[in-house]
Amino acid sequence: MIEIERKFLVKSMHFVDNAVSSTKIIQGFLNTHPERTVRIRIKEEKGFLTVKGKSNETGTTRFEWETEIAHIDAQKLLQLCEKGVLEKTRYLVPFEGHNFEVDVFDGENKGLILAEIELTTESELFQKPHWLGEEVTGDIKYYNSQLSKQPFNTW
Repeated sequence: MIEIERKFLVKSMHFVDNAVSSTKIIQGFLNTHPERTVRIRIKEEKGFLTVKGKSNETGTTRFEWETEIAHIDAQKLLQLCEKGVLEKTRYLVPFEGHNFEVDVFDGENKGLILAEIELTTESELFQKPHWLGEEVTGDIKYYNSQLSKQPFNTW
């Protein structure tokens, strides 16, 4: 139930050439308190409820619990979410023994492309593809819960 990840800006769309899948995602937040977030997500025809705890000092590690819920329940719960439902397409991009999840945002966050890599330890080494840009791990403005309240296009 511990998530260890690092987050980066993406410099170009070159990752698409190596993507093995893409998935449309719609998500909203029932709660965006700094100590915890409660997210509702629809990925294609599946619904998910996720609770995330506060990140550690570096922003790489936090508690995460997720369970699948009925698609219809997720649709209903999205209507109860705080303002700012996010829409994005997630690409799964394998690279040198790791998987990068690259999110291309739509709507008020259009133009923002973020990549995340999940790790087994904070000190785990990994190769960076040429399309990976500046690291933004721990920068709260790039958290999805914050992008729902202060979209990229308002910066």
